[in-house]
Amino acid sequence: MQEVKNLSHATVSLSNGGKVVVLNTGAIITPEAEAMLQALHSRSIGGLTAHLEVLAEKGPEKFMSSYYVGYGHKSIGDCGSTTLFIEGVSMLAAKAIQDWRLYSGQEASTRYIDFATQAFLNPLDSAAGEALLEDWRTFYLHGLSVLVPDLMARFPKGPEEKDGVYEKAIKARAFDIMRGFLPAGAVTNLAWHGNLRQFADKVLLLRHHPLREVQEIAQAIEQALLGALPSSFSDKRYEATEDYTQIVMGEYYYRNPACPDFALTDDSTRTPILHTYQNVLSKRPPKTELPKWIGDAGEIQFEFLLDFGSFRDLQRHRAIHQRMPLLGTEHGFAPWYFTEMPPSLLQEAKKMIEKQKKALQALQTTPEIAQYYTAMGFQVANRIKGDLPALVYLAELRATRFVHPTLRKRAIQIADALRERFGNEGLVIHLDPDPDRFDVKRGEQDITRKE
Repeated sequence: MQEVKNLSHATVSLSNGGKVVVLNTGAIITPEAEAMLQALHSRSIGGLTAHLEVLAEKGPEKFMSSYYVGYGHKSIGDCGSTTLFIEGVSMLAAKAIQDWRLYSGQEASTRYIDFATQAFLNPLDSAAGEALLEDWRTFYLHGLSVLVPDLMARFPKGPEEKDGVYEKAIKARAFDIMRGFLPAGAVTNLAWHGNLRQFADKVLLLRHHPLREVQEIAQAIEQALLGALPSSFSDKRYEATEDYTQIVMGEYYYRNPACPDFALTDDSTRTPILHTYQNVLSKRPPKTELPKWIGDAGEIQFEFLLDFGSFRDLQRHRAIHQRMPLLGTEHGFAPWYFTEMPPSLLQEAKKMIEKQKKALQALQTTPEIAQYYTAMGFQVANRIKGDLPALVYLAELRATRFVHPTLRKRAIQIADALRERFGNEGLVIHLDPDPDRFDVKRGEQDITRKE
């Protein structure tokens, strides 16, 4: 193994100052070679030892060129994995990358990081766009300076609470409130771990994304992967597939219909099937998932408004079906952000929102580009569809005191609707008994060095 400081990672820079990095773990057996070993194992009963001897003799690169190229099964890509680190990209681009049911990774948290120091992308490269973005930044900083002492007065530190944990909890609450005033063009960092096939399939979609920024990221990812794993990736294009993907992504990617505040809008569940599972539904203990096969009974669909900031968390539930909403101002600003402000800041916030809406209209750009300049507190139209195990898991996980209140409200509504609909079949849902209580323990959820 090489020392960490001496490892060579495949790095491609982005025009906005960000970058894509394919991590080199220093492994003697590369992800590609590991995938190939599994493939060879499926074609031979001679055992692994012989393949390892060939690998040791040839080395990873010659081994791969001898066996991998021309292997026709996509499944070989399922057997090797790697990690990408993507830095300095907009919230919109991060959501595009994470819009994938097989995505696994992490993103910078608006709850524990002060985003005032982050760049805000200005794709129009205009003075008006820059002024609009900086107005959001100014108000974000001002709001934090007002909210921190106000929250300390509302939620005084208890005698048993540690100073550091308490202060982090207060800041987390302030960040939760003021994140609504961060534009979706604020840059973030994310990590993406997946197998080689997943990267190839997802990058195909990203190449045809409506946002030019995402298209550039796709090119950078391809370039970095090709540099790090040349046997698994190529520049080959299939014209018919590319044309079809352009239709799918270019014409149908973003969704922005009329939307109710909250409603159960479709239900294909066959209750007689569920009735036979009453013991399974009624005797499930807390922190235990329903068995997946209950999903055979059918699916339930909900539609509701939710601020884009909380949609970012909802999107992480990849067991449900959902589409990417278009962020705009037509669905209004989530009222919760206003209710958490002291009167003086509330009046400033409302004036700020109206001023920024006019500035957005004056930009005269496309709805897709306008998203970069739109605050994440504005609501978007959500439609989610899933089976009972997926929806119960979502409701229980997101209805706790540690979840952002705007998403928590929708999770509780989903739970209530499921109880009403399936209570006769014995469905039990375990929720936080006091979800609105301020809990200092949220200050312990950050990643910190042990003393």
